[in-house]
Amino acid sequence: MKKLLTMLLCFALTLSLCAFAGGEAADLSGVKVSCPGGAPALALATLAAEHPEQYTFVAADTITAEFANATADFIIAPLNAGAKLYKAGKSTYKLGGVVAWGNLYFASQKEDFKPEDMNGAAVTLFGENTINASIALYALEQNGIVPETVNYLASAAETQSLLLTDAEAIVLTAEPALTAARMKNDKIGSCALNDLYKAATGRDGYAQAALFVNAETLEKDPQLVAAFLEAAAAAAERCTSDVEAVAEAAAALEILPNAKVAAAAIPHCAIRFVGAQEAREQIEETASVDLSQFGGELPADDFYYGAE
Repeated sequence: MKKLLTMLLCFALTLSLCAFAGGEAADLSGVKVSCPGGAPALALATLAAEHPEQYTFVAADTITAEFANATADFIIAPLNAGAKLYKAGKSTYKLGGVVAWGNLYFASQKEDFKPEDMNGAAVTLFGENTINASIALYALEQNGIVPETVNYLASAAETQSLLLTDAEAIVLTAEPALTAARMKNDKIGSCALNDLYKAATGRDGYAQAALFVNAETLEKDPQLVAAFLEAAAAAAERCTSDVEAVAEAAAALEILPNAKVAAAAIPHCAIRFVGAQEAREQIEETASVDLSQFGGELPADDFYYGAE
């Protein structure tokens, strides 16, 4: 009986502490967030579905303007873009955490397609002179894979089109475009760029997209920033623990075409939240592959949220 009473008292104390913490929680109702559609936005999809009026989904090529306008409290964007703008003095946004760790895949209709098939072959990447292309070339080189030619198209949508129309093509594409393509043609096979990157570095993915914090918001309300980052981490975790909920949210917000594509693609988008300080070593490894994409040097200490 004594043991039971002790357990009940501990339970009651836990509840009271939770209630107190809830009462002290920061109010996130006025937070403004900007992010591109597609895979990185999945990290906050369930949050955005609850309060869509607080979220603005923008075209990827307008992200620079979002940093310059500085009207959003938080921005999701390619990590290197945020770092480069910060170094150049064109952004005051600090890194809150990394949310996407590589959603790129080599794909082809070739039978039993495997990485070795790229040796001596024509390979088409997208985004010449971007960090994604640099990571892809690095991973191929480190794994001893030497294509005969490397060509470029402007976007993953264009390489997806080539993948669907040319049975001999080998392309770099991205989720969720790859899943959509497979639903149209089940002959398409793929290998994850992350698998090649891990073979070269031992890392589970590279630092691709991140959540940035407006320095003014941080100065005015550090508790709000801490609370939002905690909520963002929980939302990103749902991409693993509750794919169906994230898929429904993504479809409702039109982040992805529909819930079916979203549900199939989400597990392959490498969405997970890692705080700025914890992610720093991997960020520096990613940047070192092509420092020109980060402004010529590693991000400074004050770029990282939580720096002393």
